Formats: sequence, structure tokens, C-alpha cells
Amino acid sequence: MTDALDKATAVALLNEILETELAGVVRYTHYALMVFGYSRIPIVSWLRGEATTCLMHANEAGELVTHLGEHPSLKIGALLETHKHGMNDILLESLEAERTGLELYKRLYELVKDRSVLLEDYARKMIAEEETHLGEVNKMLRKPGEITQFPTGG
Repeated sequence: MTDALDKATAVALLNEILETELAGVVRYTHYALMVFGYSRIPIVSWLRGEATTCLMHANEAGELVTHLGEHPSLKIGALLETHKHGMNDILLESLEAERTGLELYKRLYELVKDRSVLLEDYARKMIAEEETHLGEVNKMLRKPGEITQFPTGG
């Protein structure tokens, strides 16, 4: 027999995910404002798309909190202004932030596995999305023609 869902811990993790994703909205919006140069338009478009995706992820986490009968957080995750706005710096910071989010989703998955189909499916879907996103950012960090993954230390 499987253990019962630890609702309090699940809600705490969902709220941490909500806060982290909201920080992503702010971070990607800021990055989009700080891009300059001849490649600005497609890069800004991509960054704003990432901000929109983070907002959707925050909404999903918040909806699950209220589904569980609890109160979604009004906090926002940590924001760090490094004053480094080169594309490589932005992508490296993005990679680190996305890794943090991925770890939260993995923690949620381990907590809810075999205890809640809804939360397990949600966590699996988000893990897949985050892994795909990390792969895309890694490809963006490579020089044209490079096949080998960018060494990120993670």
C-alpha cells in the first residue's frame, strides 16, 4: 500500500515553484529590455516568450495549490541583478535558474509519485518541459557548427 500524500509538503513545493516561476517572469522581462545589437529583435522575442511561459507555469502551480484547498503564495523567488547583459551571460544565468526550477519539479515528483496521479503527471510534464528548455539554452550557448554540449558543470 502506498503512503498518503503529504499535502502540506506538496503545497509548500508548489508555492516555491510558483515563486520561482514568477521570478522567471521578471528575470526574462528584464533580460529582454537589456538586449542590444543587430540580433535584438529575435532574441527579445524569444526572451519575452520565456517570460510568458514562466507566467503560465506560475499559474499552473497556483491552480494546483487552490485545487488542494490552500492559499497560493504572494511572494516572488530570488532575483539577482548581476549587471551582466551580454547574451552569453544571460544564457548562463538562465541555465542556472532553469536548473533550480527543474530540481523543484523533480522534488515534487518524488514526493507525489504513486500518491497523486494529478500531481505526478503535472510534475512529469514540467520536468520534460524544463529538460527540453535546458537543452535549447545549451544549444544556444554553442558556437555555430558545434555538436558537443556546452560544458555547464551541471
